[in-house]
Amino acid sequence: MADVPMRKRVEDYISKLQDDIVSALEKVDPNAPAFKRDAWIRPQGGRGLSCVFAVPVPPPGVAPPETVLEKGGVNISVVHGMLPPPAIKQMRADHSSVPDIQTSVPFFATGISLVIHPRNPHAPTVHANYRYFEITEQPTEEEQAAGKPGKPVAWWFGGGCDLTPSYLYEEDAEHFHRTIKDVCTPHGAAVYPTFKKWCDEYFFIPHRGESRGIGGFFFDDLCDEPHKRFAANDARPNSPEEIFAFIKAAGDAFVPSYVPILERRARTPSDEHERRWQLLRRGRYVEFNLVYDRGTKFGLMTPGARIESILMSLPETARWEYASELGTDPDSREGKLLEVLKSPRDWA
Repeated sequence: MADVPMRKRVEDYISKLQDDIVSALEKVDPNAPAFKRDAWIRPQGGRGLSCVFAVPVPPPGVAPPETVLEKGGVNISVVHGMLPPPAIKQMRADHSSVPDIQTSVPFFATGISLVIHPRNPHAPTVHANYRYFEITEQPTEEEQAAGKPGKPVAWWFGGGCDLTPSYLYEEDAEHFHRTIKDVCTPHGAAVYPTFKKWCDEYFFIPHRGESRGIGGFFFDDLCDEPHKRFAANDARPNSPEEIFAFIKAAGDAFVPSYVPILERRARTPSDEHERRWQLLRRGRYVEFNLVYDRGTKFGLMTPGARIESILMSLPETARWEYASELGTDPDSREGKLLEVLKSPRDWA
């Protein structure tokens, strides 16, 4: 595969992964509407395929069907174009491998991003994202004639997966984290604890003093250069082949990490009190995504951005209450969740 560019290999992989994940989710609730497949073209260069689940709004007086999912999306994008100096400067703050370039340069980015919001308050929301980014030199005349990109100046992989329950089931948290740890451990003993800690830090909501969910793993700027999160002697994926193998293992683990939890909780009896708490927790989800999430902010600032796909992560419904009493009793189920969100636990 050495003769196939990494950008093409990642594009082919995420396309297959998207099919596999959507198929697995549709099998959970075969009577529900299928995911809508929406192919799109980016005028500035590139394409994407958004697979989105939503229940059509019924006519007045008609109850909507009871589906396992309330809203969800599994999206891929393959985009390219020119990266202006201000965008390069912003990237350098988070990606040490990006050189200090004062002119616009070609870039390529591809990835898969998904968010699933189940209807039942006992079934957790899940998010996953795996991406590859490349900055290249301007192609030579020979490369242009052959339809090839210029030589890579910087490249990296990023991604992760995290779980956001409204009600805490410890066996679900342990299953989710154990599946992720099993992916990480063959690639180095430091990989899971490093990426788990990074996830807990990243998905923290400072103005609330709590995490968005119970974490998982998160990583960025993974390339063949030294990484600020690892000690020099830590074993970790280092070469392009090693990192791509890790990405594939992580992506392939999504269905076994999440679908068994969804199947276990999707039809748990629930009431209006639990639905109210679920909607309050979704409000926190919205707060994080719109105020702090780097991917959302970068996407909204990107020329030609597809807003519908970027905001796919938001739930269909959410709730905010002034000084809500829910969660204030530490012995309640809501209070027990908040305890974990304020003090992350080692689940694996």
